[in-house]
Amino acid sequence: MTSLNLLLWIMGGIFLQLFIYLGISFGQHWVNYQSLRLNVASGDSTAQSGLELVATENLAAAWSGWREFRVTHKVIEDAAQAICSFYLVPQDEQVLPSFLPGQYLTFQLDIPLADGRMESMTRCYSLSDAPRSNGYRVSIKLAHPPENSAFSPGRASHYWHETIHVGSVLKVRAPAGHFYLDHSDTPVVLVGGGIGITPMLSMLNWALAAQPGREIWLFYGVSSGLELMARSHLEAMADIHPNFHLNICLSKPDAHEVLGKSYQHHGRIHVDLFRRLLPLKPFHFYICGPTPMLESLVPALEDWGVPDAHIHFEAFGPASVKRKTAVQAANSAIPTAVSGSPVTVTFSQSGRQVPWHAGCGSLLDFAEAQGISIPSGCRAGGCGSCQTTIQSGEVVYQNPPDFDPEPGTCLMCVCTPQTNVTLEL
Repeated sequence: MTSLNLLLWIMGGIFLQLFIYLGISFGQHWVNYQSLRLNVASGDSTAQSGLELVATENLAAAWSGWREFRVTHKVIEDAAQAICSFYLVPQDEQVLPSFLPGQYLTFQLDIPLADGRMESMTRCYSLSDAPRSNGYRVSIKLAHPPENSAFSPGRASHYWHETIHVGSVLKVRAPAGHFYLDHSDTPVVLVGGGIGITPMLSMLNWALAAQPGREIWLFYGVSSGLELMARSHLEAMADIHPNFHLNICLSKPDAHEVLGKSYQHHGRIHVDLFRRLLPLKPFHFYICGPTPMLESLVPALEDWGVPDAHIHFEAFGPASVKRKTAVQAANSAIPTAVSGSPVTVTFSQSGRQVPWHAGCGSLLDFAEAQGISIPSGCRAGGCGSCQTTIQSGEVVYQNPPDFDPEPGTCLMCVCTPQTNVTLEL
């Protein structure tokens, strides 16, 4: 081989490597472009909001009390136009603390009444995106009353959709909650029922950005495809990330929905689906949705042999899901309530002493039944509105509340008396 031929071979090899490199780079840019295009088409956050993704290390200490935030964007997230995302930035323009994916924000809403008065409500909503450097996002579904029902529609959700606009200012507490994705590399199963997808989106978006190699299975259940939030975003992420397995479950699919194409499973989410699809690995399960879904899934996972420490959930409304370990602990902790022997609850300010037994419900329900008014908001142990001082005695929580009550106090909405108890009411 002559020197010229050798030189040509070397140059050809260099050009071949350069061609391969450029091809890979172009492919990666094309995937990113397609993802961005799909996100814009679906009303997803990054292109429209201008918020920048960050790691979950705190950028600033969490604030105490209420802080004012301004709405910068409103984005409809589903074909039924029932879910709207609200993008929030601080009025003081100071640095925000980060949060753990899955946590929530607490809002104080001043809702106008027909007679001109204002009604103050406290509500908690999950953060629905990964932590970002300069703002937060919550996504709220418009609540409608059941058919042929005399109940009025959800006042808080209607207030958000109809009254809150770009430029509106809201009072917000710092991110909080004990339901969040751990930062290990263990495989996870995310389960979202209806609007319970919101904390799952926060977990998913963070994990795909910070841990792209982590194995993630998402089971998302709604009635029809019209109710799916951020569908294009989810499908694009599933195409890009081979470790992300998307499973859309429709219980009442429309005629145009095609099984295996527009959705993966017909019916509700259940443990048999997990048995069929999931490989044998030590998955952690994160579940959020309506209470009936959790009341079905959580015990079924326990019966399947999933360790209690691997089952994490957040329910809509009061945290009424009974875990076997919690029930066993409660049975040993409050024998008086189990045996039917009443304990006495004393309301010190009114001077009333009333016997309580296991059928009386939470201390909040019990106090209201006695005609004693207590400030309350979420009624699920999240907002802290019903925090009350315990002057003597002890209370017990069936499930740990998300809001951490101050020492010497209790959250009336999710606790019951363990002994005779005196409350500062």
